[in-house]
Parts: sequence; structure tokens; C-alpha cells
Amino acid sequence: MNTPSELKYTKDHEWVRVEGNVATIGITDFAQSELGDIVFVDVDSVDDELSSGDVFGSVEAVKTVSDLFLPLTGKIVEFNADLEDQPELLNTDPYGKGWIIKLEVADDADTSELLTAEQYQESLG
Repeated sequence: MNTPSELKYTKDHEWVRVEGNVATIGITDFAQSELGDIVFVDVDSVDDELSSGDVFGSVEAVKTVSDLFLPLTGKIVEFNADLEDQPELLNTDPYGKGWIIKLEVADDADTSELLTAEQYQESLG
């Protein structure tokens, strides 16, 4: 399983790349493999200010639908429009072209709950 060391992770299987005050967020390689073939990504919260832990969208696979949880407090500023026509990018390139949203991170956002790659792998057992 691919778990890039430069990213942070959540127990809900999202990954986070923070660059300045913008965080790029997607689902982990583990999450996409558990979901199977992803057929639809729904994010209707662009321009919304949400708190860490809030649901910001969902991923639909052939057999299930899974909520997406925001790992940090902030304002969603962009949705990866490529996912509208190519939701399978979450399966084929979850850490690259398969990113889901960009978040303008709130000044008081708490990153202490995010896991390192090693901690995330340990949480999977």
C-alpha cells in the first residue's frame, strides 16, 4: 500500500498536503482499494466554511457510498473538476491527479490530530 511520507493522514482515510494556508485533500490508497471501482464523486460544499470533522462530500463506488470528512477547519475553495468525468482517478492516482478539494485553512486550524504516514499505517493494523 502506498503511503507517501510527506503527507498527513486522518483516521477516516483522507490525506492532506498543506502548502502555506492551502490544504489539498484526497482519499488514501487504502481507502480507494477498500471502496473498489469509484464511479462518482459528489462535493457540493465549494465556497462553504466548514469545521474539522464535517462531511464535505461523498464518494460512490459500485457497491457503496462513503462520506468524506474534512480533516481541517477552513473554506473549500476548489473541487477537482477532472473527477466529474474521471472519478476513477481516485483509484488510479489517489495522491496525484485524484485529489478532491483544496481548502483555505483557517488561522486557528488544529493540525495536531493529523497522523504521520507511519502513524496512519499503524492505525490500519
